[in-house]
Amino acid sequence: FKISIKNIKKINLPIINEKNGSLFFLENKTGKFKIKRVFFVNAKKNSIRGKHAHKKISQIMICLSGKVEIICDDGLKKKKFVLNKKNQCLVVPKLIWSTLKYKSKNTIISVLCNGYYSENEYIRNYDAFKKITKNKWKK
Repeated sequence: FKISIKNIKKINLPIINEKNGSLFFLENKTGKFKIKRVFFVNAKKNSIRGKHAHKKISQIMICLSGKVEIICDDGLKKKKFVLNKKNQCLVVPKLIWSTLKYKSKNTIISVLCNGYYSENEYIRNYDAFKKITKNKWKK
């Protein structure tokens, strides 16, 4: 098991454009990511949310409207991603600390998770996260 910022993927979703609108879609052809929970978050411009990691859950984040900056941290390195198109998503694996900065008015993100909500699943203390990831990097 090796966690890494390299495992985070920004994906452009396929688009079908028609005269009366567009359709964006995400298909799980590998079966590796089984969606168990979907939620939506909106926040005011310049709000910061997230600031946590998950022990076992991976997520797919889609910005439905507006613009969000997502800073991901694997315990050694940080990388910034910007989502501002409806056909983009970010796949964030477990044990990645994520901080979301809402950069525009009326930003809404959708988050697809491969696990159910449990408060015990969250790592909300950054120092605890660093200790956990430090042990993973040693292996």
